[in-house]
Order: sequence, then structure tokens, then C-alpha cells
Amino acid sequence: MNEATSWTQARIAEASATLPLDDVQDFEDADRGFLARSDVRQVISSDGRVVWDLDGYAFLSGPCPTTANPSLWRQSQLLAKDGLYEVVPGVYQVRGYDLSVMSVFEGDTGVVIVDPLTGRETAAAAFALYTATRGERPVRAVVYSHSHVDHFGGVKGIVTDEQVAAGEVAVIAPEGFMQHSVAENVFAGTAMARRAAYMYGAALDKSPAGQIGTGLGQTVTTGQLTLIPPTVDVSTTGQELVVDGVRMVFQVTPGTEAPSEMNIYLPDHHALCMAENATHTLHNVLTIRGALVRDAHAWAHYMTESIDLWGDDLDVIFASHHWPTWGRERAVEYLAQQRDLYLYLHDQTLRMMNQGYVGSEIAEAFVMPPALEAAWHTHGYYGSVSHNVKAIYQRYMGWYDGNPANLWTHPPTEAAKRYVEAMGGTEATLAVARRAYEAGDYRWVAEVCNHLLFADAANPAARDLQADTFEQLGFGCENGTWRNAYLSGAYELRHGQVGSPTTAASPDLMAALTVEQMLDSIAIRIDGPRAWDERLVLSFVVTDTGKTHVARLRNGVMHHSTAAAPAAGSTVFTLSRSALIGLVTGTLDLATAVADGVVGIEGDAAVLGRLVGLLAPVDPDFAIVTP
Repeated sequence: MNEATSWTQARIAEASATLPLDDVQDFEDADRGFLARSDVRQVISSDGRVVWDLDGYAFLSGPCPTTANPSLWRQSQLLAKDGLYEVVPGVYQVRGYDLSVMSVFEGDTGVVIVDPLTGRETAAAAFALYTATRGERPVRAVVYSHSHVDHFGGVKGIVTDEQVAAGEVAVIAPEGFMQHSVAENVFAGTAMARRAAYMYGAALDKSPAGQIGTGLGQTVTTGQLTLIPPTVDVSTTGQELVVDGVRMVFQVTPGTEAPSEMNIYLPDHHALCMAENATHTLHNVLTIRGALVRDAHAWAHYMTESIDLWGDDLDVIFASHHWPTWGRERAVEYLAQQRDLYLYLHDQTLRMMNQGYVGSEIAEAFVMPPALEAAWHTHGYYGSVSHNVKAIYQRYMGWYDGNPANLWTHPPTEAAKRYVEAMGGTEATLAVARRAYEAGDYRWVAEVCNHLLFADAANPAARDLQADTFEQLGFGCENGTWRNAYLSGAYELRHGQVGSPTTAASPDLMAALTVEQMLDSIAIRIDGPRAWDERLVLSFVVTDTGKTHVARLRNGVMHHSTAAAPAAGSTVFTLSRSALIGLVTGTLDLATAVADGVVGIEGDAAVLGRLVGLLAPVDPDFAIVTP
């Protein structure tokens, strides 16, 4: 790990010159309502691993080093604060225990938990701090504000399946929650998890020159991801539920920060929970780990609706990340600025797009209005203006910029070989990159070295220079995820690939798959070329749903549908949904299941083995900065 060069320090100083450093309101808000901090500073899993370290970012108490952007350093200082906080009497938050924040609403006899963090262990530790301070209270309901894993994955650290099944605890979520939570973490889960390792800097040391946070929270836990399916769907804005005396009025906001999301108003407390739709950062229109592109236009207009619904009545806004904003005037202005932020990004991107500019050109030319730039909460700590503008362009126009020269370009390795040859070979290309490094042109160095590495991944000089370059780019970033990505790239070039430290498709998520989703997940993994000549027909009579599903493999593609009866001539499997999931995931042996009467078969039992044999393996350790 190197120090920041004079070029990097100069760029940081230039970018920081206009920061409103005299505005310390966020620090006052982040400390307001503090009640307690736990003496237990590490959260340990059942197998002895440290899955969360509350003191892991203690170094942030010092002055900003030259290896970090002061704006991101400040944001991380705020996010490293941990403890139990009172928002208003009856509404509490536990912060600093995960990427997200757990909220607790006190009722007549128990509590309602909103967004129980990412992992079982951190959720249990956070709730233990609440109960140690406020007293033991039974959980009457759990609310998932949206379908991202850091807002439901810790649920079994709070309640059990048995409590929910018995009706003791309601699980409340926006309509479509299960579809989107499972699809995101299973269908594209391997690729997203690998890229998330870069986005969150999971393999990096927490240090002034390493991982200092993500801008939304410090990082994600490596604990156990769990899920209990919702028992109550929220489908319409204005829908009201009363749980243990806690009145909650919901605003459904699909297609905003998540495809299934909702805000929650507490009329008796004049308090508005904005889920993850308004936080103290510019959020992602498209995360750099990958996701569906979000709708910045709808996102902004839902915030206008929030103001129209409750702006005259609310006294405080809080969310499932960061700290609250108190006072009606301040809260409404904060919400209006957040709204203006996404709408300005959207409208100006389309204005310039319709003038013929492509996404990369718009991103370079884009300047935010001074009033928004002057507010800390609009800065790009998690999302960025640059990649959000490109995402908005992508949503409307797709990957192709309209220039035929870019319609059929060579893939990275083939292009790289040609670039290196055109520049005079490896040594000449290295010389170009080294001159650019000495001149502080790190973006160009990264591009040149990328060609070198994709032409010759083992070249030690190119690996070293690219790692040095990524460090300098990372040190200068105001955006936490960009910093993590650059520094993770540097780490892997020096030490080898770290894979995916976290697993998105946990047993609970796999168990929550519908039969249709399970069959879709099989189809996604079919190795098409190997399956070109196979013709298979399988019928699944699913006993606990009462439905029959027919899956057909032909031309390398598997399609499926429900049917009134098994297909003629097919192999028929009679089994439960959980048994089907077990057979496909390998946790249930077919012969044993048949012998035990768990699975019934009519026809050729070997058909299932032939199908499973056509499933391609996934690679959670695929290369990113090399071919």
C-alpha cells in the first residue's frame, strides 16, 4: 500500500475546497437522543467468527489522512457511531450494527421491529442492546420496508418461525416482496455477490488507507442471512395497520430504491420513516454491484407524494440508514432537496441525451445546482452523479450509444491485444502508462494498464502499476463504493482473488423459492450447447400447492408451465415444494427420498439426473481486473 501522491493530494484539496465544513448539524443530529452503547464490542457467530466489530473503525476518530477524501472521512465518522438512540418517545433506533439501521416502535405491550438488519447475529446483538436499556418487550410484528437483504436478513435473530406460524408475530412487507427479494439474491446472486465484494471492500483492512466505509453504512456483516416470509402484504398507499397500539400508515413506492418498497408514517408520533428512499447521501440509480436500473423519475415523484401526504403534520424524518432530521421545516426541506436531486439528475440527463450526448459525455459535463451541492446529504457517498447519469441513460437508451463503431467492438481480451500491438508492444505500452502515472493522469493509466493486463494478465510490471493507480484513484474518491472497488482491485492484483466473502443465496432464501422460481433458476443454469440435442419432459405434481408443473427441455432451453395433468410420456415426480428444492440443490438424495416415500416417481427416474447433469457450475471467484 502506497501513500497518496502529490497529484492525488492536490486533487483532494481542490475537491474539498468548497465543502461546507462549518456545517456541523449532522454531528448534532447523529448524537441526538443517544441512550446507550454496548460494552460487548464484537459480535460472534456460533462457529466463533467475528461477524461484526463495533471498534473496527475506531481510527476514524483521528484527523483525515492524505489517503482519504475528507468528505467521505466525515461521512464515515458519522456512520461509525453506534448505540441505541431515541428518535421521539416510543420510537428508537439501533445504529452502527450493520449496513442498515434497526428501528423499534414501542406499543402497548410489546414492540414492532422495522428492518432487522442483514444477519441473525447482528440483529440479535442490536435488539439485546435495546432490551438491556428499555426492558424486555415481546416482538408483536416485524416490518420489512423493502426487498434488499440488509432489511430482512437478520429476522431470525429477533423472532422465530414458530412464533410467526403461531400468529404471535406478524411479518409485514410491501406487495411483491418475496418475488423481488428472492429473484435478486438467487437468479443473479453469484455475479452480484462477487461484485459486491468490490463494492463493499469485504477483503480490505479497515484502516486510513483501506476500507473506511461505504457511505450508506460502514460495511455488511458476514453473519447468517435468514428470512421469514411475510404474513401481511401492504398493497396500497394509505393502507393503515394497528399493531399493539402502534398506528402505521403506508405509502407504497415500487420502482424506487427497490422494486418493492414502502414508507411508513406514524401519525401518533408525527414521524415519517422513509425506508431507503431518502437518506443522507445521493443513492444509487444503479449499484456498481449490478441490479435492475431504478426509476429516478418515479423515485422523485414519490417523494413529492410523501410531502403532500404528511409534510404539514410531520415533526421528524428518519430512515433505515443514517440519522434523523428533526423539525417540520427542516424535515420537509431535506425531503424536497432529496426529491430535487433525483429529478434534476433525471431531467438533465434526458435533456442532454436529446441533444445527442451519450452517457459518458453527460456524466463528464454534469454539474449539480449550487444549492444542492451545498447540502451534505446530496453528496455522492454511495451513489454518484457519474454512474447515476449513465444509469439513467441506460434505462432509456440501453447499452448502445448509437455510434456504429461501437455496435460490434472486440471483447476485452481481443481488443487489448490489438491496442498493445498498435502502441508498439508491451514495453512501449508500459512506457506510455508510466509517463501518464508520473503526470498524475491516473484515469488514462488505468485504461492503458487494463489493455496490458487483458493482453497479458501475468505481466508483473503492469499488475504493479495498475495496483498503484487504483490506489491513487481510490484515495481521492468521495464515493465509498468507488473507493472500495479501486482498492479491492489493487488488493487482488497484489494478493490474488478473494472471491465472494458473503453468500447471497442462503438456505432460507432457497427455501422461500416458489416452484416457478425454482424451475426458472434451473433454466438459467442449463449449459445450452451441451443440451442442444437433449429432449426431456418432466412433470412435477407438487402436493402442498396442488399444482402440476411440466418442464420441457429442447434446443438447449428449458421452459415450464402449469398444467391440468402430467404430460403424456413424461416422468412424473410427486413431491412437496421443499422436496423439489432439496433435489435440485442437492440437499436431498433422490434414492433416499424415494425409499422414504418423500418422492414418488412414475417413469424413467434417470431423467432428473440427466437434467441436473446439464446444469453449469457457477463461479463465485470469477476474475474482474484480469481476463
